[in-house]
Amino acid sequence: MTSYRNFIVLTTLLLAVSFLTACNSSNSPADIYNEGCRYYNGDGVSVDKQKAVELWQKAAELGHDMAQYNLGACYNDGDGVEQNKEEAVKWFTKAAQQGNAEAQFNLGNRYYAGDGVEQNYEEAAKWFSKAAEQGIAQAQNNLGACYKDGNGVKQDKAEALKWFSKAADQGLAEAQCTLGICYYTGDGVEQNNEEAAKLFLKAAQQGDPQAQYNLGIMYFEGDGVEKNVSESEKWLKKSAEQGYSDAVESLKKLEELK
Repeated sequence: MTSYRNFIVLTTLLLAVSFLTACNSSNSPADIYNEGCRYYNGDGVSVDKQKAVELWQKAAELGHDMAQYNLGACYNDGDGVEQNKEEAVKWFTKAAQQGNAEAQFNLGNRYYAGDGVEQNYEEAAKWFSKAAEQGIAQAQNNLGACYKDGNGVKQDKAEALKWFSKAADQGLAEAQCTLGICYYTGDGVEQNNEEAAKLFLKAAQQGDPQAQYNLGIMYFEGDGVEKNVSESEKWLKKSAEQGYSDAVESLKKLEELK
């Protein structure tokens, strides 16, 4: 009889432990975060961004870095919650301190622009650097710009070129265009108009209006590429269609020459 009672007690304890484990698992920060994603995206449930924010808030307070980042983004954009830039910075900071690369990049942007926090180029460059080291292309580009202009870091053209190149290698059109300008003007690197044209083409094919304009001018002048007026007109039109004023003016001049 005693053995039977012990068995019942042991079984009851095991069931209790199993139940508590299941409860804890279902209420883990990751599960709460994922549930928030379901409500945000309407995955199997009706879209409810306010509910998503509530769930991300819970997960964020439990230390989940992606929940902290998403919560920061929601506060930044007023998405599912009243816009609050200071609250956005608070949650971006918490996620960034845990090594979340997207949060580090966004926090850098906030410090660079003075958006929700006092402008601080040094803090901006610090967070861009952390995100850039993790491979965020836009952060690499922004860090390159900081080194190019000496904002938050000591001006260093070689370091700027390094980060522009890393971002360009990842296919970021803005970085490809900027790097093309560096090669065209010989800014921090030996002047090479052929290389500039290659970079402008890569960016232009992605729709960058400045790169399209620069490429159009190079084709018109036969600078770094073989002179080709029809190609020049093609790229200038693409740029002008996006409202790039220099391209609009150049097309007018081309029409006058016809």
